[in-house]
Amino acid sequence: MRLLRRGESVSTLDLLVAGLGNPGREYERTRHNVGWLVADELARRHGGSYRSKFSGRVAEARVGDRRLALLKPETYMNESGRSVGAAARFYKVPPERMLVVHDDVDLEEGRLQARLGGGLAGHNGLRSIAQHLGTSDFLRLRIGVGRPERGDRRPVADYVLSAFDPSFDVDALVARAADAVEVLATDGLPAAQTRFN
Repeated sequence: MRLLRRGESVSTLDLLVAGLGNPGREYERTRHNVGWLVADELARRHGGSYRSKFSGRVAEARVGDRRLALLKPETYMNESGRSVGAAARFYKVPPERMLVVHDDVDLEEGRLQARLGGGLAGHNGLRSIAQHLGTSDFLRLRIGVGRPERGDRRPVADYVLSAFDPSFDVDALVARAADAVEVLATDGLPAAQTRFN
């Protein structure tokens, strides 16, 4: 075990959960905002109330005996790292105790994947966070939103900023993703991968 240096303190936070999204009514229930929806579901389940901080909204909550901070950056997706980096510094959280919940066009709609590190896959929110943290070795919960179907001429950027198809059960996906965050927080990454990947 590493000894602490003078003036260094250990985080009292077990997990910093950053749900990615964009501020503004027009983005509320879009594919790109699924991370925010998951953060909101966790706050609802565990009695967290948001306050403005770190260029975003943050709520603290307990899941079992674990202490979590739920962060919704309000910087717009491309600048998510500004908010996440500030929160990580404040809470003194190392990257391996930071979970970023985000949409992913490379996973089929509705699929979840928990992992540590990996590429940035052209996701501007992840790129910004990696820049501000100086590493891409943070936990992620990838939430599959799929790609535009054949014949849909929209660029991927427009597709992720659009709402889910009305026939798709967004609430069920958000609930399952929130379950995955809870398992990851209480039982660790391997348990979450076994149950949800």
